[in-house]
Amino acid sequence: MATQGQLKYRRMLIKLSGEALMGECDYGIDPNVTKRIAQEIGALIAAGVEVAMVIGGGNIFRGAGLAANGVDRVTADHMGMLATVINALSLQDALENYGSKVRVMSAIKINQICEDYIRRRAVRHLEKKRVVIFAAGTGNPFFTTDSAASLRGIEIGADIVLKGTKVDGVYSADPLRDANATFYSRLNYDEVLQRNLQVMDATAIVLCRDHNMPLRVFNMNKPGAMMRIAQGDDEGTLVERG
Repeated sequence: MATQGQLKYRRMLIKLSGEALMGECDYGIDPNVTKRIAQEIGALIAAGVEVAMVIGGGNIFRGAGLAANGVDRVTADHMGMLATVINALSLQDALENYGSKVRVMSAIKINQICEDYIRRRAVRHLEKKRVVIFAAGTGNPFFTTDSAASLRGIEIGADIVLKGTKVDGVYSADPLRDANATFYSRLNYDEVLQRNLQVMDATAIVLCRDHNMPLRVFNMNKPGAMMRIAQGDDEGTLVERG
């Protein structure tokens, strides 16, 4: 297990997609996935890392997809926000079962279920070694959970934002469909935007660029990947200022 002296990053914001929670299922949440995530996050906390998380809702509802099928976009995005709250509560339960202390903070008011998002309170939770899960995106329609991850990472003073995916990092094309796709170990923000690499949406990348927030894209299915990143290993793809 890593010690605090071995850590490169002391405070991390981890972004996971809702689809990541499906595992081998076609829909919803695979408990085996949340258990594995909980174990890895628990190891980070034990090593002295302060961990915040943003989770998507695409395993339940995706606002943009619903809007494309005729649902009012604002209504669809609100439905997507509620889906992220469901996922956040699932992660909270899994993490608590492995001994972590957790707070879910929502950008929309659901006081009987979780706390309102207040930046200073979130930072205080992190300082007390509680995992903080940010739910409901930014609380605004038309903004993705990728944008929420960049925004929250900047607000809480994270050292880095991690984006978990199903592949080993950023490629020139989808490596699951194109065997000739080129892997990038390092990129700068403008290269991601100009090449339309779709690491995260453009708003999220611009936020990271304008606030000099490093972003690392990694394969969330590789055991120990988050710990290796915390220790400074060259895992996945690093996006930073050129």
